[in-house]
Amino acid sequence: MDQLKKVFAEKLLKVKAIKLQPNNPFTWASGWKSPFYCDNRKTLSYADLRSYVKLELVHAVLENFPEAEAVAGVATGAIAQGALVAEELHLPFVYVRSKPKDHGLENLIEGELKPGMKVAVVEDLISTGASSLKAVEAIRKDGCEVVGMVASFTYGFPVAEKAFKDADVKLVTLTDYEHVVAQALETGYIAEEDVELLHDWRKDPANWNK
Repeated sequence: MDQLKKVFAEKLLKVKAIKLQPNNPFTWASGWKSPFYCDNRKTLSYADLRSYVKLELVHAVLENFPEAEAVAGVATGAIAQGALVAEELHLPFVYVRSKPKDHGLENLIEGELKPGMKVAVVEDLISTGASSLKAVEAIRKDGCEVVGMVASFTYGFPVAEKAFKDADVKLVTLTDYEHVVAQALETGYIAEEDVELLHDWRKDPANWNK
């Protein structure tokens, strides 16, 4: 087990940034029913954890995408984290909206990127990958090169893995579904019988619990 992924999973569970409710599922914005909910924005409220996330994302960029000349955060969840990463790296920062503003300059990308810039994208979590890759597409249309993406967490859905592969985007995450479930089981947050239910959900989340 990857030590960073194990440690970060433990930290997320500790501040309840990740909640597992096998018997009382959440409803996602997509309409999917899920026993698993992740809100990495909670880490911003804890100074030590906020700094930890910032530095680990910075390390991920430096290790995997050292050629990056700018950082882009995906709105809204990764705006703060992306800005913290850019500040630490002393690089330009922009954020990408989910859709253009309906007034003023009608920007999709807020901030300034110069054509040809190599951009590292920061995301908070990856579910289907659709919104994350929409941001990548916007940056590419702006005449820049996306060198890769770093994120705090991924559910690791096959649909997302295929989407990132098809879009030719390398994704690096601080932790993932497997490590969170393993850590939750180890600490007694969930029971052994919950694990099978969680795995069953992850196989087909769009149709689970219907």
